[in-house]
Amino acid sequence: MADPADLHVADLHPAVDDPTLNSMNFLNEVAQHYPEAVSLAAGRPYEEFFDVAAPHRHLETFRRHLVDDLGQSPTQVHRTLFQYGRTKGIVHHLVARHLVVDEGVTVDPEAIVVTVGCQEAMFLVLRALRADPRDVLLALAPTYVGLTGAARLLDLPVLPVAGGPAGVDLADLREQVRRARSAGLRPRACYVMPDFANPSGVSMGLADRRRLLDLAAEEDLLLLEDNPYGLFPAGDAGRLPTLKALDTARRVVYLGSFAKTVLPGARVGYVVADQRVAGADGSVSLLADQLARIKSMVTVNTSAIAQAVIGGALLAHGCSLVAATVRERAAYARNLRHLLDGLARRFPADTSPVRWKAPAGGFFVVVTVPFTVDDVLLHRSAREYGLLWTPMAHFYDGTAPVDALRLSVSAVTPEQIDLGLDRLVALVADETARRAASTGVR
Repeated sequence: MADPADLHVADLHPAVDDPTLNSMNFLNEVAQHYPEAVSLAAGRPYEEFFDVAAPHRHLETFRRHLVDDLGQSPTQVHRTLFQYGRTKGIVHHLVARHLVVDEGVTVDPEAIVVTVGCQEAMFLVLRALRADPRDVLLALAPTYVGLTGAARLLDLPVLPVAGGPAGVDLADLREQVRRARSAGLRPRACYVMPDFANPSGVSMGLADRRRLLDLAAEEDLLLLEDNPYGLFPAGDAGRLPTLKALDTARRVVYLGSFAKTVLPGARVGYVVADQRVAGADGSVSLLADQLARIKSMVTVNTSAIAQAVIGGALLAHGCSLVAATVRERAAYARNLRHLLDGLARRFPADTSPVRWKAPAGGFFVVVTVPFTVDDVLLHRSAREYGLLWTPMAHFYDGTAPVDALRLSVSAVTPEQIDLGLDRLVALVADETARRAASTGVR
């Protein structure tokens, strides 16, 4: 007989039993259960460029920076690197320099909070904004599951906004804001990923970025801009300015990460929150100051050693991640072209019902197929066909069937892409035939 349970899930926060919170664990566990399968699922950086000696070099570079540039004594250096640290971080000044160099964004370093990955940055911002049961967040659908999961933990409802080929349906965003207010709700912010979004791969054009900022000002709405993939365009068109670079009214809270550009294992991200907050006593502080107060009760501070590794990597390249990621950018662009060419050869537009949109960069391509895609099918794909991908249903709120899957090009070689696509052809053919037979359609 099994031991009696000590707790019941009904006695815990409702979010712990929410399917959204299980998505990341589920997808990681599937990969572990089928280690021999070709994985076009994970949005991880390309591992062949990892160098076990690099963290040691970067740590030494940052140590020298503390001594030579900041004038710290040996005792101060030891304390900076090995003790509990400043809640806002110890590389905030280098992050600010990076934003100037790569994004054309000038911001007070004190407006930056260095976080434990971008996931903590999201959590801190949402925690600060969720002040009342009437508060809601808007997000472009489909939406990164980490954002919706964090909102669930904070009892912050997420209202979906139509995305589409332009990246954002501005008319729908305005309608959702006004409808929410008519229902007595308080829309606090809209979460957007303007460059090569996860999962859709879609980017916003320059005109739409400007119109989105205008709408945010008109509707008194903050924009939470998440930009993990912006440094990885695949073509020759170049990079568009971020929303934060175009922001002249402090409407944008900017979420950044070094996971895709430097080292995911360091778990270092940041938030730029330069919005001014009026206190009850008439004082004025930065939103970053308020986020730091929350962080002090969540993670206390971000690992100083991890920050030092990131700081050293920034210093080694003049604080330019554009300069630091030349090899990675070329590899991702090559892989994206290879995947798109491979899809076109295997699923001709005139004979195949399989469809996709070609993104201008980033890691992901969404493929629409003539049958429902779910976790059961993913298991069968891995077990019988040796292929992993991500069901798009994980990025939508609700239980409606979704007939699309996400393919990732970031952690594979062209040869693995070819093998994976060949297996996808077999899966699509067999599943289409099976579904047709079960419904009697010929």
